[in-house]
Amino acid sequence: MPPRQITVHRHLAPAPSGRAPLLFVHGGYTNSRCWQRHFIPFFNERGYDCYAVDLSGHGSSEGRAQLDGFGLDDYAGDLADAVESLPALPVLVGHSMGTQVVERYLTHGRAAGVALLAPVPPSGTGGSASRLALTRPEFFRELPNAVSGRPTEETFRVMAGIYFSPQFPHTELVEFLPMMEPESDRAVAEMVALPFLRAGRRPALPALVMSGAADAVFPPSMLFFTALAWRAQSVTVPECGHMLMLDRPWPAAAAALAAWLETL
Repeated sequence: MPPRQITVHRHLAPAPSGRAPLLFVHGGYTNSRCWQRHFIPFFNERGYDCYAVDLSGHGSSEGRAQLDGFGLDDYAGDLADAVESLPALPVLVGHSMGTQVVERYLTHGRAAGVALLAPVPPSGTGGSASRLALTRPEFFRELPNAVSGRPTEETFRVMAGIYFSPQFPHTELVEFLPMMEPESDRAVAEMVALPFLRAGRRPALPALVMSGAADAVFPPSMLFFTALAWRAQSVTVPECGHMLMLDRPWPAAAAALAAWLETL
């Protein structure tokens, strides 16, 4: 891939605290804006300098026209560039597809710790996609409308039911749907084929894995396998869906992450 400009959004804490900075890595079909509504202000107030990367072809980073050519290794290269640009070694916080980006980066890169939120399981996304295709086929029908910015009332209802908890009113999704955007076909295919791809080493790092109890994409029962691989502390947030940083119980997810960070 040709060189491209990657945007790292910088949100510094009001007063220096000496804590390791946090670098947030978004998941598929979205961009760094998903972190900026709740999580980044929450952690800024607690003295953490926060950074959020837009992966290639997402948000304000270059590469939109080449999006389908980017794979997980390309995104891991983006993360390596982002880490290199920071003044100190960060704790990496990845969500969904972003957890795979973090894991691939860490086969060669460094971090002060790693938090994997709603992680893609080691078995890949094939099982989840098959389950959704059988039980919620409307999701695949409405996803193109969501990422293209042409949602219908049905789009709002379906996306709310997949990404958020049952208590989340689908009418409120109007605030969050603009954060959705297309994803790389190559990256999506690689997550399906994950069990057949070389995993690489997992460094000995402080690690946290977190799931929402109402996650319809990667149910919390899948969290065990990621926690085992990383020897990580495991947290399940009650009544929370896949979008841990945006769903109504986000304060509980942020508090759990903050409590783990205090142990580093």
